[in-house]
Amino acid sequence: MLAADPAAVEQRVRGLCLALPETGERISHGIPAFDVAGKMFAYFRHDHHGDGMTVVCVKTSGRDEQEMLWEADPQTYSKPAYLWPSGWVAVTLADDAVDWALVEARLRSSWALAAPKRLVARPL
Repeated sequence: MLAADPAAVEQRVRGLCLALPETGERISHGIPAFDVAGKMFAYFRHDHHGDGMTVVCVKTSGRDEQEMLWEADPQTYSKPAYLWPSGWVAVTLADDAVDWALVEARLRSSWALAAPKRLVARPL
């Protein structure tokens, strides 16, 4: 599903991502992408290639975690086009009931998977 106000959702995702240490933003393949020390940890997508979804794509620890998330909560997690084979999941950001604490936790986890060890060792 699409967010009613994608600009507001994108801004909220941006704020959460850029609050993490040593993060940056750039446009990658036409969409906002967030990195830590040069490694991507999040992508914001709204109706990407007409998929009818507003999501943030985040890294996981691998296929086992992906499958567990997809099976446990298919309303929240989906397979992001092009990225899922590399261990990513999409977190739905489409309705007013978005669990922003969950989104923040997934972003922090994704950040930790991409960040250098020296950053991960520091408390957030």
